[in-house]
Amino acid sequence: MRILIVEDDEMLANGLTVGLRLQGLAPEAVGTLADARHALAAGAFDALVLDRMLPDGEGLELLAELRRQGSALPVLLLTARDGLEDRVAGLDGGADDYLGKPFELVELAARLRAILRRAEGRATGELRWNGFTLHPGSMTGSRDGETLHFSRREFAILHALMERPGTILGKPALEERLYGWQEEVESNTVEVHVHMLRRKLGPAFIETVRGVGYRLAEERDRP
Repeated sequence: MRILIVEDDEMLANGLTVGLRLQGLAPEAVGTLADARHALAAGAFDALVLDRMLPDGEGLELLAELRRQGSALPVLLLTARDGLEDRVAGLDGGADDYLGKPFELVELAARLRAILRRAEGRATGELRWNGFTLHPGSMTGSRDGETLHFSRREFAILHALMERPGTILGKPALEERLYGWQEEVESNTVEVHVHMLRRKLGPAFIETVRGVGYRLAEERDRP
């Protein structure tokens, strides 16, 4: 899940980037509203973490712009302005959640998963397919009583496929889940991690649609 962080405190932005990446997300950080507008225009993001007090304006300005444009992008306001009136203004202004500083990283990650889940119309964070359950909160899976562990990039690919089990996802779409919009993409990363996922889940779990991309194989009856 690609997350855009708009935070002008460089140390905090770097910490958020590293921490959310360890939580299985794909974060990118910018420090101004201008850079945020450029990033949103240049790439597809699943959610926005937005500070309010930025060098070139108030974060609510960007939030208002997105909602006027009809964007339903999930937005979490992360700010030191945590008074009751501030929270009400942010939520009434179109934010999906509001978290005050200081905060715990695990709570931020959980709130992001929650607003993404609501945006997708799911009541639970767990995803199930062919007898396998994916647990986004721990980046693990389970099947027949066995717990399976995944690397960050394995998890990102598997999560993308399990979000849309009937959909073929091309290599560029999967690369978007692995890399930031300014990162250099390695040519065979998707193939390598799909291979590793097949070793853990079985060769038939992920189907290759030649010349198009990947999808989960059709569900089968289990004994």
